[in-house]
Amino acid sequence: MKLIVGLGNPGTKYANNRHNIGFLAVDRIAADHGLGPWKSRFQGQVAEGRLGDIRVTLLKPQTFMNLSGQSVGEAMRYLKLTPADVTVLHDELDLAPGKCRVKRGGGHAGHNGLRSIHQHIGADYDRVRLGIGHPGHKDRVAGYVLSDFAKADQEWLDDLLRGVSDGAAALAAGDNGRFQNAVANRVAPARNSGTAPEAPPKREPPAAAKPSTSKREQNPPQETDQEPHSLADRLRALTERFK
Repeated sequence: MKLIVGLGNPGTKYANNRHNIGFLAVDRIAADHGLGPWKSRFQGQVAEGRLGDIRVTLLKPQTFMNLSGQSVGEAMRYLKLTPADVTVLHDELDLAPGKCRVKRGGGHAGHNGLRSIHQHIGADYDRVRLGIGHPGHKDRVAGYVLSDFAKADQEWLDDLLRGVSDGAAALAAGDNGRFQNAVANRVAPARNSGTAPEAPPKREPPAAAKPSTSKREQNPPQETDQEPHSLADRLRALTERFK
């Protein structure tokens, strides 16, 4: 059994916020893999089923972000799981939009949802960090994460969520490498058209520099019909050539 948690804030007001990308991810997993229906349990919404051979419970805490640990802790204890059986999907400011990284343990980096989970179950759980980018200054962070994704974000966001869903069975099985490959294949698919790539234009070797020519070479002497034999004849011939 695995507990897969998506972080966010409840209610339609927050539904499309950047902070709610964890909710969006588990919603996509549930829809694509036929898990559910969603029910109220553990101070949250849960959907149950299988991803591959692994029984899973998906959880969306309804406690608001900064109290997420209450819901996660209650679910983990009831299901008799350990922190190593818990995977949390959350927004990550320190990753570029569309990037995805998986890690176990570590700090909460100021994320209020992770901070609360740390307080209730410790730090030894898996995290799927879903990049949303950074607004550029810490004073703008709160407004940024609590605002909706822009229209320009929709393409990469959809690719990212599809990739998470594609790799969900691998994630549940603990195969983080295969999971990240599934995400990468959606976010940055291999561009293979089935044809050989066009060869780059052939570069011609630089033309060899022409040696400088003397005045004599520019105006070569005319050959005579008969080669002179005597010294005197040769001197006369040379004199005639260079007049």
